[in-house]
Amino acid sequence: MIQMTLIQIDNYGPWTVTPRPRTESDLQMLQASLFADLNNHFGNKKGLVFFTRFDNLLAISNGLDEEDHLRIQRSIRNRYPITVSMGVGAAETPHEAQKLATIALQKAGSAQSGERKEILAVDSLVSEEDSFVQAAHIDINSVTETLTDIESAFDTSFMVNKAQHYLMTKLIKKGALLFFIGGDNFMSPCNGLSEQEIEDIMVEIDEEIGIKLKAGIGRGKNAEDAAYMADIGLEEIRAHNNEMWTWVIEKEY
Repeated sequence: MIQMTLIQIDNYGPWTVTPRPRTESDLQMLQASLFADLNNHFGNKKGLVFFTRFDNLLAISNGLDEEDHLRIQRSIRNRYPITVSMGVGAAETPHEAQKLATIALQKAGSAQSGERKEILAVDSLVSEEDSFVQAAHIDINSVTETLTDIESAFDTSFMVNKAQHYLMTKLIKKGALLFFIGGDNFMSPCNGLSEQEIEDIMVEIDEEIGIKLKAGIGRGKNAEDAAYMADIGLEEIRAHNNEMWTWVIEKEY
């Protein structure tokens, strides 16, 4: 079972234009700082936060209980001009878990309600014995030689985004999620997918848009361990000259 937490800035849209529109650079700095702080808080409990729209973020939160979430909310309230609400859900696939988390928070009120503030809406939590995270660290093969060193910066970014779009479209149908994590790298919480299913998706993308991918797949009780195992798997593929699509490593406890 994987546990997902939706983190949502309370009443953010109206706040950004009250009493008048706020400077865009200041808003960007607030969002970036919040993202970093949340990763620090969740990371201290071996969780991992991903941005979606920056005013909405999703975290793999296996190992965090209600008090952990409340503590994070209090810390944000004490140091930011905004507050955050959270929804928490657990399921066999990441997509279903985040859906449960989202529904739980939606029931507590609108994201742009001035009356909804610092809500913690828990649909379900994962027990320690049922906790399991599978994550794939997906990387574009030879992006420096094929794109970065020969194409413009924006055109390279466009191709990376294109790969992300194709990956997201195919993975979501399998109950998995995908997040951009910088450079030409993506992280996919993918509980329920086999190594062969992940490989098949990457083969399809190569055939459809000519972008070759590889994926280290990690398994563990929490996001930190699973992501680290995935990173090691990716390094194993690179050590073998990118001659395979996937490499699986499971954390031993």
